[in-house]
Amino acid sequence: MSDYQLTAIGHIHSPYKQKFAIPRQPRLVPQAKAKLVFTADFNREEFVRGLDEFSHIWLLFRFHETADKGYSAMVRPPRLGGNERKGVFATRATFRPNAIGMSAVKLEGIEYKNGQLSLLLAGIDLLDGTPILDIKPYLPYSDAMLDASAGFADTRPETDMSVEFSQASLDFIAKQHSYPELQDFISNVLKQDPRPAYKKQQHGEQSYGMTLYDFNIRWQVNDDHNYVSSIEKN
Repeated sequence: MSDYQLTAIGHIHSPYKQKFAIPRQPRLVPQAKAKLVFTADFNREEFVRGLDEFSHIWLLFRFHETADKGYSAMVRPPRLGGNERKGVFATRATFRPNAIGMSAVKLEGIEYKNGQLSLLLAGIDLLDGTPILDIKPYLPYSDAMLDASAGFADTRPETDMSVEFSQASLDFIAKQHSYPELQDFISNVLKQDPRPAYKKQQHGEQSYGMTLYDFNIRWQVNDDHNYVSSIEKN
């Protein structure tokens, strides 16, 4: 094997501060906004000239949180309930030989502010701090293959999960003027059912917590119902 050195061109500032609750694929939660902040070597507008002509872009990134844990030839895709093994190259699992991932996300704008170049993104599925290795424009005529089949992941993942907010949570959300889509964002994250596969088979009330942006969110799951009991600022 040959060794190749890759340089991060930027890092993601994402609402997802932990791996738990990140959607399995991009654009499943369109309210998930993020910013790609370029590193010093690539902090020049010339690098992105013309990129604003495209509505979506591909991000190539490194699974930095799991890269040091090695890779597996066989993995258990969550889509199959964590019970069936598939070859790692037949999945989008994180434990890959080169720990490289890709996401097609919406480009909402290019920002150059106080000498810092950034891309404004939506529908993100990346952990905060994720190093970006490359950016490519999304080409609908080439990248969208309408006659393609996708094996065990042939349809968009859907659940029957419902979401209810306590009055205290709604009152808190109403005061967060910097996050106008916060309620929809939390709802769509929970509707993806971020619980581990084995937890989804258990009945009775289960309690969870997660951090989105700088908010600590607590909720309970009872069968197919989510109840957001509290939201607090970290």
